[in-house]
Amino acid sequence: MDNEQTKDKVMKPSLPVGIVGYGAYVPQYRLPATEISRIWRGGLSIEPILEKSVPGIDEDVITMSIEAARNTLMRAEVDPQDIRAVWVGSESHPYAVKPTSTIVAEALGITPYTQAADMEFACKAGSEAMVTAMAMVGSGMGRYALAIGMDTAQGKPGDVLEYTTAAGGGAFLIGPAEESLAVIDGVTSYVTDTPDFWRREHQKYPEHGGRFTGQPAYFKHILNAVNTLLDELGTTPAEYDFVIFHQPNTKFPQRVAKELGFTPSQLETGLLSPRIGNTYAGSSLIGLTAVLDQAEPGDRILMASFGSGAGSDALSFQVTEEILSRKGKAFSTEDYISRRTEIDYAQYARMRGKITLK
Repeated sequence: MDNEQTKDKVMKPSLPVGIVGYGAYVPQYRLPATEISRIWRGGLSIEPILEKSVPGIDEDVITMSIEAARNTLMRAEVDPQDIRAVWVGSESHPYAVKPTSTIVAEALGITPYTQAADMEFACKAGSEAMVTAMAMVGSGMGRYALAIGMDTAQGKPGDVLEYTTAAGGGAFLIGPAEESLAVIDGVTSYVTDTPDFWRREHQKYPEHGGRFTGQPAYFKHILNAVNTLLDELGTTPAEYDFVIFHQPNTKFPQRVAKELGFTPSQLETGLLSPRIGNTYAGSSLIGLTAVLDQAEPGDRILMASFGSGAGSDALSFQVTEEILSRKGKAFSTEDYISRRTEIDYAQYARMRGKITLK
């Protein structure tokens, strides 16, 4: 970790807050990595994942956010009119000028008296929305705030990103700790100007810095955010039952877990990238939904996102007895992952608009 003071680096709201409800969504279509290899590499097997989720022609960040949020509200059993904010984090919002959040809020019956905004910070846009929701509820400005991380993801044909860029995400209703199924201990954000991944205006596909995306991007930011959080909270890796890291591939989260002192068993439940790919702004959030599906009262959870550009949010949770009353009230993350329809590269190219007639 950098040689700097950690005092006051952990952010805690004035009022205790936590997760009142959560939900996930993953499209049913799956593109095997072998299909991409078949088209672009002559069948050479270098796939970093098994397959990735692909949105249908009629699916985008808006429709998927609504589905995840509906699961969230079914678990929370909260009147939508009591929700005072809707924030959607993504790097693939359907409109360049027109918010995703207002459409989502309208579809859920939350409008008109609510705050709404779209978040952007590459793959940590979802956790960014969660931290903002913590601040609002923790300050007493509103009883509930809805935070969503969702992406359709984008990858240039034949690029290494095409193997991993997937679709899906999670939604979380943040509210008072006494109603929560998981109370938030605190959060640490670690941010620097590290240009490891970018997309200019009017540029269709993002560019990446190759190996530069590991160090000093992914590993530096997550290691500093998590180590600072653990130091300030006075906790150790051994005290956590589950840990979730951003999953751009299968190797990065496994390596960072090992460097921080977490075991493969702590990481396993939330590591979904081999099965559905990297869901970008939804990556760490959907991992958290999978963990909450399995968690029991008293469990401790640590989640660390990463967003290129670059930054990491590390959050610590403690699961409460309320988790027991929320089980079975909505579709689980595994329900969505298990529901799969395999497609070939031609179908994928058509569905993702990679073949255009103008």
